[in-house]
This record gives sequence, C-alpha cells and structure tokens, in this order.
Amino acid sequence: MTHTFREPSLASYACHPSASKGRLYKEEESATRSVFQRDRDRIIHSSAFRRLEYKTQVFVNHEGDHYRTRLTHSLEVSQLARGLCRSLGLNEDLAETLALAHDLGHTPFGHAGEDALAECMAGFGGFDHNAHTLRILTSLEHRYANFDGLNLTWETLEGIAKHNGPLIKRNPTSILGKIISRPAAPSLPRALAEYNAKHDLQLSTYASAEAQVASLADDIAYNNHDIDDGLRAGLIKLEQMYEIKGVGAVFHDVRRLYPGIDDTRLTHEAIRRIINKMITDVLSQTAQNIKQYGIETADDVRKLGKPLVSFSPQMQEANATLKAFLFENVYHHYKVNRMASKARRVVKELFNFYLAEPDCLPTAWRPQAGGPKTARTAFAVSDFIAGMTDRFAQEDHRRIFDVQAAAGLAAK
Repeated sequence: MTHTFREPSLASYACHPSASKGRLYKEEESATRSVFQRDRDRIIHSSAFRRLEYKTQVFVNHEGDHYRTRLTHSLEVSQLARGLCRSLGLNEDLAETLALAHDLGHTPFGHAGEDALAECMAGFGGFDHNAHTLRILTSLEHRYANFDGLNLTWETLEGIAKHNGPLIKRNPTSILGKIISRPAAPSLPRALAEYNAKHDLQLSTYASAEAQVASLADDIAYNNHDIDDGLRAGLIKLEQMYEIKGVGAVFHDVRRLYPGIDDTRLTHEAIRRIINKMITDVLSQTAQNIKQYGIETADDVRKLGKPLVSFSPQMQEANATLKAFLFENVYHHYKVNRMASKARRVVKELFNFYLAEPDCLPTAWRPQAGGPKTARTAFAVSDFIAGMTDRFAQEDHRRIFDVQAAAGLAAK
C-alpha cells in the first residue's frame, strides 16, 4: 500500500505546503512528508541542533542540570508555536521548524558570547546570531552531496531571516508621477546580504504568520522559564513576584486558591497560568487583527506593514514590565555578570589567538582561513567559535592558555 502526504486543512492566510516558493536547489520532494515537515526533519538531524544541548540560555551549562539550555528552550518554543498555530488555522509544521531553528546561530555563553564576538568582528562587518543561523542553514552544514547547507524552503529561510520584522526599509519614490517603493540602502549582516543576493527573501516585508507565531512563542517561553530558573538559582525571591504588574495577580490567585501549597508547586502553577493567559491573549488579539485588516492570504500578512500576530496593548505593557524586571534582577544579577565577564574573556582570547595564529585552527578549518589577521581568517575564526558549545570553548581555552594543560597535550 502506497502512503502519500495529505495537505492539512489550513486557513487561507496560512503558508500552504503546495504553494511554497521552493528551494534554491531543485530536489524531488517526498511523497510522505510536506516540504515544511522535511525542513523540520533536516534541522533536527543537523549537527548545529545537537550542539544546542550544551549552549547557554542564561546559566552556563555546568551550573546545574535543571536550568534551560538552548535546546530545551527551543523545544518549549516549538510546543507553544504548534499550539498557537493549531488554534489559528496556521501551518504547525512551518512554525515548529522555525522554533527549532531560531537559536542555531547563538555563540557559546549566550548573549555574553555574542557581544564579545560582535566586538571582535567589528572591523569585519560584525556578528549577528540571527544572520549566523541563516549561514549555518545555507552554508556551514555539510550533509548533502549536491549542495552546502540544508537547502530549506524559501518560507523557512524567510522566517529565520525576518521573524522579528522587515530588515530593509522602503523609501517612496516618484517616477513619471507614479509613487513606487524602493528599498533603502540596507546595512545587512554579511551572511544575510550574501544569501539574499542569490535567493531573494523579500527583506522589506514582514514574514509569514507562522514566523510571527514562532517569534511570540519565543517571548512567552523565555520570559516565563527565566522566572523559574531565576527563582531556582536564588537570583530572585518569590516575594518579588507579587509586585510585578500582571504576574503578581496570578501568584496571589494561586496562593489564595491553595493556601498550603509549597513554593515549588506555587511557582509552577503560577507560571502555567501566566503562559495560558499570554496564549489566550495572543489568540484573541490576532483573531481581531485578522478581521480588522481583512486578511485573506499569506501575501496579505506579509504586506500588512505591521505584525499580524500580536499581544493586546494591555498584555504588551505587562510583558514589557516583566522583561524589565528580568533584565534588572536576573540577566544583570552580579552572579550572572560574573559568568558573562568570564565568558567574554574566553571568547575574545580565543578569537585573538586564532586570528593571529590561524595555523593553530583544527585541520578541517584551515582551508577557510587565510593569513594572520586577514578578513578571510576573521570570518573563519568567527564561524569556528560561534559553533562551539560552552564546554568546548572552555576546554579549548584551557588547552591553549593553561601551560600545564598544553604540556600534557603535547606529551600525548
């Protein structure tokens, strides 16, 4: 018996697999999987996806087994994104693909590592984790005989590139009395500019509704799990939760409903309810937006000029308040600052070492590098370091800069 893929019933404004703009390199498609399911599977089997297990979310991997990593965060985002898409009639497979891929370009040590690498690359066009995700997916993964990268669909790559909004502003221009729109001179990260030149991702428009769902699911996931991880780490206290606008009311409700509940259960119950409130709000506001703006096609979503998938103004305010609290009390806590300071030193010292002595790069990376302190070498070193896990970066730094470790390695 032959099994064939059946396209799901989707809203008219969803991304339909049969209407995909296709792949850069032509391939025969699967009879049993949609193009977006195939993209998802390619991401799950990639080397970059496996490395997320040992990449920092907030806490460096060795700090504890119960804190989120980039991998567990991505799984949480994908779960939320699928649920939102199911309720809105959107394509769950595309949203899941984007959720699983959205953090592939992060350096070791989270944002501290990215800031350090961006500073090191300032003279060579900088570094941006979102652009590096695209570079991984279109160039750095080497799994196929006929092309570099994973050869994902246009819709997946579009969603990766601009899930946070357009990357090129358009300036109105008059020609023969007719107003047209031209892209303003962009300042795009190198990886984005290079790929877009050969496969136009329409960087002046918004991404699909599925990409917008994945972006909001990312916000919902990390805001709430950073409360959990911050409390677990002792960076914040449960009493502080009661004072946060929007969040505090939920913690009060749980305490009132369950007077004898222990703090751990209280936290999990409150966070579950906060996530549910945010999801309900997104669904309600997005349904209202679809009706208000007369959205009928995926193209309508891209050309709307503003996000279609959104929080209500009230939830946006509450979300911003929560983010501000987390920035001040978790991300900038002195313990996190100490970890971040050490992480920046590790990344900068590794970069400067390999830039000055590219002949010390691993054999597989040597062909990409040029001479010492050249742009070509800087790009190769940046790619190499960005792909490191936390523990690999720490061990590599120890081997290079710890005299005893280096001597032991030479003895072997």
